[in-house]
Amino acid sequence: MPRAHRGEEGRSDILEAAATLLASHGYHGMSMRDLARATGMSLANLYNYFESKEELAFALQTRAFETLIAAADEAVAGADGAPSRLYAFILGHVRYVATHRDVMRVLVEEAGELPPAKRRAIRALKERYFALGRRLVAAVAPRGRGRNRELELDRVTFSVFGMLNWVYAWYDPARHGAPHDVARSIHRVALGGLRGRAPAVLAATERAVERMQLRSPVRRRAAARGSRAR
Repeated sequence: MPRAHRGEEGRSDILEAAATLLASHGYHGMSMRDLARATGMSLANLYNYFESKEELAFALQTRAFETLIAAADEAVAGADGAPSRLYAFILGHVRYVATHRDVMRVLVEEAGELPPAKRRAIRALKERYFALGRRLVAAVAPRGRGRNRELELDRVTFSVFGMLNWVYAWYDPARHGAPHDVARSIHRVALGGLRGRAPAVLAATERAVERMQLRSPVRRRAAARGSRAR
C-alpha cells in the first residue's frame, strides 16, 4: 500500500474513533491519551497524525461538511425537477446521519469548542451547505419578491435543517425504517408546507391564535413563584 494512502487511511481511522469518544464524552472529556488507547496507537504515533485535540476536532468537522457538500452536489445534479432535487438533498443528509451518527452529534453539540479562526472556517462550510439547501427550498416555494419572501425562505430553510440535524438524536432503524423512509417523511412535511393549498385557512388560524394572547409559560411560572413568595 502506498505510504500516502496508508497515511490517509490512518487519519480516517483516528477521526472515526475520535467521533465516538467526542460524542460520548464531549470535547473536554476526551484526551489524546484516551484516543491513543482507543486506536491501539502509541501517543507519540497519534501525534504524528494530529498535533493536538483542537486540530483533530477541526479536521473531523471539516471533513464532515466537505463530504456533505460533495454528496449533496452529486445527488442534486442527478435529480430531475425541483421537488426531486430537494428530496435527493434530504436523502443524502439522512444517509450520512445514519452512517455517521457520532459525527453528527459532534457537529451539533461540540461546534463551539474550536478557537475563533477555526470556527470561522467551519462556519464558512456550514454557510455553503445552507446556501445549497436554501436554493432547493426556493425552487419549490411559491414565487414572490421582496424582503418578506427572503425572510420566509430563511425561516423555512432553517426549519428543514432543524428536522434534518436532529435525526441523529432519535433515529432507530428498527423502529423508523431505512434512511429513505425517514427522508420521505421529512420531504413530505417540507413539501406539504411549502406547497400548501389553503393559505386562507392558515392565515385565519394564525389570526385566531394571536387573538388568544397566549402568555409565555416562563412569565407565568415567574408570576406563580412571586405569588407564593408573598
